[in-house]
Amino acid sequence: MKTFFILPFFLSCHEKKTEPQQKETFIIRKNHVIIADNDPVLKKIITETVSEQEYSNSIISAGTIETIPNNYAEIASPFSGRVIRSFVNIGQSVKAGSPVFEILSPGYSSVQKEYSDALNDARLAEKNYKRQQDLVKHGVGIQKELEETETEYKNKKTSLANAASTLNAYNSKGSGGTYIIKAPISGEIISNRIVSGQYLKEDSEPVVIIAELSKVWITGAVKEKDIRFISPGDPVSVKVNTYPDMEITGKVYHISELVDEETRSIKVLIQCDNPQRKLKPGMFAAVTYSAGTEKAVVIPSGALMQEGDHQYVWIKTGRNEFVKQIVSPGSTYEKTIRITSGLKPGDIIMTQGGIYMPDTK
Repeated sequence: MKTFFILPFFLSCHEKKTEPQQKETFIIRKNHVIIADNDPVLKKIITETVSEQEYSNSIISAGTIETIPNNYAEIASPFSGRVIRSFVNIGQSVKAGSPVFEILSPGYSSVQKEYSDALNDARLAEKNYKRQQDLVKHGVGIQKELEETETEYKNKKTSLANAASTLNAYNSKGSGGTYIIKAPISGEIISNRIVSGQYLKEDSEPVVIIAELSKVWITGAVKEKDIRFISPGDPVSVKVNTYPDMEITGKVYHISELVDEETRSIKVLIQCDNPQRKLKPGMFAAVTYSAGTEKAVVIPSGALMQEGDHQYVWIKTGRNEFVKQIVSPGSTYEKTIRITSGLKPGDIIMTQGGIYMPDTK
């Protein structure tokens, strides 16, 4: 019989011992929480008075590193022909006008022949025109024939000019049907697929790529609502995952006139110096645009708590008394966050210790 009385006695004592302790820890009234003076949580709570600060607005967007079009050239053969020799190797620096490779091409031979024929025709037409001028001058020529030879001479000069332009466009010093392809820009050989003896078709893919990478473009996309903060010439900072500690700066080069209807964003080009050639075309980058400064409520990011879809802070409303306040956070910078609504200067908020506060639901 004694064992049946002893067990309830201990259970009863246990209940009386724990219930008062729970009541003394927190007093919860809706969203308000009062913390007991003897609660150790008080030692873990740090508060701070909210004030307006100068806040640097910034916009961050993803970007892709690209070559500048004027500093990039893909070189293919303008004629079908066989490669006689190559003048370059991958990684080599070249100047504009430097020889790249030489081919033996029947197509180029025909261009040379067309120029030679046009030159002979123009000389013959000029000779006939001058002879008719002399005949008319001495009274034995016919005016109509003079006009015909003049027209013929003008036509032949036009044909010669066209043939010369075609020949000069290739800018070659080859002879006997050989043609030398030259670098259109200065830069570095970043791709070289030339093989001596190979046959190239007129419509074949480029065999050499030259790029000048001391400067690059970064293509970013800025949301339509933020584009008003960005202007050509604005400074930007750039980060790439490959070199997280490298400080990269650039300037806004161009803002597109078109809006992407699917993403509601606008293409922005940033130009960056790349003296060490560490920025490679195709790399991804994070671009930060400066959007000026303004007065704003800024709090430590550790003060912000999460509850479902909402974010909130604890505001001190009395001695050991706090209330949960829903806020609207804005942009973040390092360890601070801008609050767009829900707080005002003078509010005292809990910056540390919020994780120890009870659920007020």
